[in-house]
Amino acid sequence: MMSNDIAPTAITGLSDQHICYVNDKFNQTAKSDAKFGIHHTVVEPLRKLVDAAKDAGFNLTIASGFRNFDRQLSIFNRKANGQLPVFDKNNQQLDISALSNHELLHAIMYFSALPGTSRHHWGTDFDFYDASLLPQGQSLALAPWEYQQGGYFYHLNQWLDKHALQYGFYRPYDKYRGGVAIEPWHFSYFPLAKQYQAHLSSQQLAEIYQHSEMLLKAEIVDNIEHLFQQYVTNVAKPPHV
Repeated sequence: MMSNDIAPTAITGLSDQHICYVNDKFNQTAKSDAKFGIHHTVVEPLRKLVDAAKDAGFNLTIASGFRNFDRQLSIFNRKANGQLPVFDKNNQQLDISALSNHELLHAIMYFSALPGTSRHHWGTDFDFYDASLLPQGQSLALAPWEYQQGGYFYHLNQWLDKHALQYGFYRPYDKYRGGVAIEPWHFSYFPLAKQYQAHLSSQQLAEIYQHSEMLLKAEIVDNIEHLFQQYVTNVAKPPHV
């Protein structure tokens, strides 16, 4: 029996019943005034991680927390119809008019999750950076080079390597595994995220897609099992601690 926190609608981003909306000081606030959304049981572990980073001299900032199904669908559809750019593995923009539906789908999924599969739906996953280390006038790219040696967030990255795990956070996209690109900024609260992932199924997604306004729907539904294995479950295993 699933708890309310792991209801099917919560897993796929169709509900925010599990989400606590907070400001940048982790004070609960009305949704319209919120800075970001966090699973209510993750607020305290995340607060402790942010405080520990502050003690170490870092301003750990959340670029993205909870994201619902409709938000992820908008991102996906705008990439599929050309309103948002789609990049290759070398970060070069693709001419999507030259791609087949199969090629376009995989190009999008290299960087962006299908709606219903984003770990951000769960309120357990966050994109981290240090706002104080971003040069004035420079936009956040959320690109691997920012976290590598010589990048703005290299020292934050090293600190997270050493300390994030003790607060329950790990990197699900720590390296490229043939599915999603490496995302050194993406951290997951694994004690809870592993439960959400275990309850998500390809059949559940296919049913949702049949009633959605998703572009490339036929290509997705016809290949849902393969896509699920390549991009959804193909992540780093949560550590045993």
